[in-house]
Amino acid sequence: MENASIHLTIEELAVAVGVEKTVLVRLVQAGLVGERTDQQEFPPESARHLRRMLRLHGELGVSLVGSAIIADLLERIDQLEAELARLRPRYE
Repeated sequence: MENASIHLTIEELAVAVGVEKTVLVRLVQAGLVGERTDQQEFPPESARHLRRMLRLHGELGVSLVGSAIIADLLERIDQLEAELARLRPRYE
């Protein structure tokens, strides 16, 4: 089975990150989680993104909107670093 076909329901995602389903629904409706405001299924990476976002919010006191933006930027940095590591051996 391919990873791209595996998705978590909104209930499973809520359990995976330790939040109430109603909290997650509000975050989705606010556009802070997922790609659509009515989304009901999420790729597994959403759990990591949401955990990071909630950690930023809880530990640093960053607003939920701010923590979503920061989490997105951190994920982009992770992707760029992975791409750089993949390309680096070609140029050494």
